[in-house]
Amino acid sequence: MPGIKTILVVEDEPAIANLVALHVRQHGYEAVVCNDGTRALELLRKALPALIVLDLMLPDMDGIDILKKIRSHDDSTHVPVILLTARAEEADRVLGLEMGADDYVVKPFSPRELVLRINKLLDKRSSQESASMPTVFGCLEVDEERFRVAVDGKQIDVSATEMRLLCELMRCRGRVLSRSQLLQNAWGYLPSVTDRTVDTHVKRLRQKLGNAADYLQTVRGVGYRWLQNPEEVEGP
Repeated sequence: MPGIKTILVVEDEPAIANLVALHVRQHGYEAVVCNDGTRALELLRKALPALIVLDLMLPDMDGIDILKKIRSHDDSTHVPVILLTARAEEADRVLGLEMGADDYVVKPFSPRELVLRINKLLDKRSSQESASMPTVFGCLEVDEERFRVAVDGKQIDVSATEMRLLCELMRCRGRVLSRSQLLQNAWGYLPSVTDRTVDTHVKRLRQKLGNAADYLQTVRGVGYRWLQNPEEVEGP
């Protein structure tokens, strides 16, 4: 089924592998199980899973070596990995995390806890992906990571301060932000920055935004508000 995330379970003990697979399937994931490192790497070359549960003690190679290979390839370096092992020593946990594991679960373990850790890692990954994508709001596109703002597909030049101000307003869309809140969040409340400075930057930002300027509203006596939805802009 489209949209179902796949968990690759690399575990040579059938009872444990089947237990993990059962619980991840019960929580809406697809499970692919293999019992050695060679097969796991073959599967990774064919299709990337959403997450890997990796046993450290496999019959053909050490789990740390598999982890190194996963992290050394551009295609798989971002895939979350949970190490599942009987090695409870601190040195083993530290080594696994240093080599790029995202979490470390020691046998015997609670399947419910393992699923919670899987959920947490995938939620975190999803949030990171969303944060790195440009924000599109009507005719406006803002890519904070690449420091790019475009209106109707045409890039406009903004200063670092204007970018901070714009992103803060858009993050709080639908809410009225006072000048003091903007000073605190966009400027860090520098003593040299005053309410009038906020008004000046808002005015300049509006001039640059062109057709997107109407998304930024003034609430008299209070501050500024970015519309909740671009459709709220009133027609001529």
